Amino acid sequence: MASPDRISYWNKTKSTMFLMLALWVFFGYVIHMFVRPLNSISFIGFPLGYYMAAQGSLIAFVVMLFWFARKQNAIDEEHGVAED
Repeated sequence: MASPDRISYWNKTKSTMFLMLALWVFFGYVIHMFVRPLNSISFIGFPLGYYMAAQGSLIAFVVMLFWFARKQNAIDEEHGVAED
């Protein structure tokens, strides 16, 4: 039988994981499907569609990676399963 604390831990972990998966799909696929319409917007002198395809998605992935690690570490500490 699972304890309520363990269930809470996995629920928080799963919700964080699904959020990251949704963001990954958005930045990995959805943004790239709208490159041509986004090209009408300029960002730092480049068309936004080009920028998101070339650099923006990669920057988003790195930021997501660090945010996920930080959030998961906070969840681990909250539930007493953090590494030292």
